[in-house]
Amino acid sequence: MQPRTDTAPHGRPGAVFWISLAVSAVFVGWGVAAPDTQMDAMSTALNAITRNFGWLYLTVPLVLLVALLLLAFSRYGRIRLGADDERPEFRTHSWLAMILSAVMGIGLVSYGVAEPISHFGTPPHHLAAPGTPEAAVVALQYSYYDWGVHAWAVFAVFGLAIAYSTYRKRRGGLVSSLFTPLLGDRVNGPIGKSIDIFAVFATLFGTTTSLGLGALQIDNGLGRLLGTPSGTATQVVIIAVTTVLFTASAVSGLDRGIRFLSESNLVLAVALFFFVLFTGATAFVINLFLESVGRYVNDFLAMSLRGPTFGDLAWMQGWTYFMMAWWIAWGAFVGVFLARISRGRTIRQFVLGVLGVPSLAFFAWFAVFGGSAIELDMRHGGHVAKATAADINSAFFTLLDAFPLPALTSTVVILLAVLFFISGADANTFVLGMLTSRGSLRPRRPVLVVWGAVTGALAVILLLAGGLEALQQTVIVSSAPFILIIGGLLVSLWKDLKDDPAAVAPQVPAVPAARTEPVLMAETVKKGARS
Repeated sequence: MQPRTDTAPHGRPGAVFWISLAVSAVFVGWGVAAPDTQMDAMSTALNAITRNFGWLYLTVPLVLLVALLLLAFSRYGRIRLGADDERPEFRTHSWLAMILSAVMGIGLVSYGVAEPISHFGTPPHHLAAPGTPEAAVVALQYSYYDWGVHAWAVFAVFGLAIAYSTYRKRRGGLVSSLFTPLLGDRVNGPIGKSIDIFAVFATLFGTTTSLGLGALQIDNGLGRLLGTPSGTATQVVIIAVTTVLFTASAVSGLDRGIRFLSESNLVLAVALFFFVLFTGATAFVINLFLESVGRYVNDFLAMSLRGPTFGDLAWMQGWTYFMMAWWIAWGAFVGVFLARISRGRTIRQFVLGVLGVPSLAFFAWFAVFGGSAIELDMRHGGHVAKATAADINSAFFTLLDAFPLPALTSTVVILLAVLFFISGADANTFVLGMLTSRGSLRPRRPVLVVWGAVTGALAVILLLAGGLEALQQTVIVSSAPFILIIGGLLVSLWKDLKDDPAAVAPQVPAVPAARTEPVLMAETVKKGARS
């Protein structure tokens, strides 16, 4: 079978673009004309999906995780993501640093304090009494579950499939191309286009959710710091301004500037991390980190499969189902980034690096910020949990108020939110352009402008309709069809690997071959991809 060759060299949009745009326009129009009806429909769909198929959001990440580990420690683990004689494009420490940089995103600002302190005040599944030491351990344990290896298993499967298909099989850069072992030439027909359309909408609503969360955080921070009026009007202005910025960035291709912003994100985040760790209750945080990691490992399987059998459906919709749906929605985008930086790595190196490094980084982040908030409430009569229950977007700033230099650190958090906002949305806009331009590495500027505008418009509509709840509902509903695609992707990857000669015969060591430019969005790394 010949590799797929329908990639448009100059970014001419195809049927996927027009269909995706038409459906997006209908959704936007619906939200403008009848927002209450739209939210009622989304709420009904959310309840139907989570009641009947919520178990898929629990089992699919776990199945992906098991499959990845089996691959890593089997004979397939030695297969390279590229030719047998290729070696990694980046040194190991640089590669790990880039994976770590992919960790940093608006989610860590929105939930780094909010999730642990929320679980501390209302422990998941009634596993502890609120506000107790047991609740503190459970709070971090479930934060690790939402942001650890389950999330990165989704990203890793996409990244591995994209890297293998692109670098080793030399196929095109579309999600549908990954299904060639299962579908054959049908990837060029309606089935393949349907897969790409689902990928577009999952990525679009994943980005929209991040934009909405970013606007809520920036609004809250500016209100505290500068006294600006807080509310929907301010959030709409924030989205409008940042939409112009990230769309202009995607169109202009200011790679150096975006790289600078991305590196600045990491520096600011690391500085804030160590500031809170060493000016706060260092010993408490470290001890809580160790105990909660131990509990996470000990209860891993039961925690991974605990659902709303005896209630807690609303809690699951607000936390576990939402988080897993968010990761699924971001799967294709983060997978492109991971694939781009991993050429020449073995499957074993890829799996262990992608699952291990970012998960540990998330654990440390939540332990330091969430653990500090818990210590403040438990030992010093703090009110972070109370403030978070009233407004989840106030959690980070309420914590920092109890530390030295609150104005400075709050400014850093606002800067982080803005930079994550722009750099992440910039790269996502480029991915949407690529997916709707037949996989082209050079989507036309009008295509990028359209997707930037659509993303901003959707974020505004959802915030106007229902704020955070609307964002959560939409990402769960929009990601549901993509769960089936992930299942097919895993089967397709296994089928490809089973027929790979390198799985049977040892690979021949050789001088690294000269690389040719892969059919993949190389610009993503330059644009500072962020999850």
